[in-house]
Amino acid sequence: MKAYSRSKLCNILFTRELARRLHGTGVTANCLHPGFVATRFGDQSGAFMSRVVWVAKFFAISPARGAQTIVYLASSPDAAKTTGKYFYESVPVIPSPPAQDDQAALLLWQRSAALAHMNE
Repeated sequence: MKAYSRSKLCNILFTRELARRLHGTGVTANCLHPGFVATRFGDQSGAFMSRVVWVAKFFAISPARGAQTIVYLASSPDAAKTTGKYFYESVPVIPSPPAQDDQAALLLWQRSAALAHMNE
């Protein structure tokens, strides 16, 4: 879960930096949390965890409902005017304080570019 949480934090940070870099181009970049969706995620986590995941899925939303925010961001004229935001249930929400760290977003971008052997 720690690695998963960090990957989600990086998604938000990377999106914020991408939006900053695309400012004024007419291209938008947003990210989202789809909610707890009943997917196959965690199904093969091992005996105990697989059972926990199986039970938890009774409280999860359908994949169709989980996709609603993605569809909204891809098709809404209102969303086309918004960039650098984090969405939940098709509404921009304020991410955690670490996800609002512009210096961390820049550092993540720079390290990602270096790992990919890309010049800025």
